[in-house]
Amino acid sequence: MLLADEPTGNLDGENSRNVVELLTYLAHKERYCVIIVTHDPAIAEASDVVCRMTDGILEQAG
Repeated sequence: MLLADEPTGNLDGENSRNVVELLTYLAHKERYCVIIVTHDPAIAEASDVVCRMTDGILEQAG
């Protein structure tokens, strides 16, 4: 299991894409459970499952 809190927070665009690609590789090829907390909609879009927290309630989006 890999937990990542804002893994691209202070990175430029190219390095952000590299981090997202690495996390996706780990999840899909190495079968890690990757949990990412982010405010970045691009990272959420690249995710297999998206959950949102609203008023302290966690719900699966979509």
